[in-house]
Amino acid sequence: MGLFDIFKGDKSTEGMTPHFAFATSLLYMMQSDGEMDHEEVGQLLAVLGGEEQNGVIGVGANNRQLLDRAVKYIRNNPIEKFLKEAAPILTDAQKMCILVNLVDSSLADGQPEQEEQQLFAKFLDGFGISEERFTPFFEVIVLKNDRSVFLNQNHPKNQPGYEVSLHV
Repeated sequence: MGLFDIFKGDKSTEGMTPHFAFATSLLYMMQSDGEMDHEEVGQLLAVLGGEEQNGVIGVGANNRQLLDRAVKYIRNNPIEKFLKEAAPILTDAQKMCILVNLVDSSLADGQPEQEEQQLFAKFLDGFGISEERFTPFFEVIVLKNDRSVFLNQNHPKNQPGYEVSLHV
């Protein structure tokens, strides 16, 4: 062991767990465009379960430790290494949950940035999920985030006869 080995990544004995992979995935997405918007932080707190103290929502003690580990991990590991470590320990449902939350996070501030789109493609590939398989989930999330259907009566989806459906 070298003197500086203590600075090489996460030394937690927990290692990669599904919950850690979930939190870390969200942080990779949030930092992919070089900035963490308030909407993205709010999304992170919502999915990890923020705690309210004195009228302010924050990260609880357990999630604080989880996020601290995740931040250290992403500083020291490229996404490719993360995906190789995370994919084998995740069930299909966990992978899909992460992917749905990544898309939702990328849309939280309006439009997904190019970097977010590229990172998402890496997650799809790393998790072995085809774009075709994920498309119906994507369409639901896009609909969920399209508030313009309330603000624009001329929106194409508000036209008579238009019916929302999923395409596989």
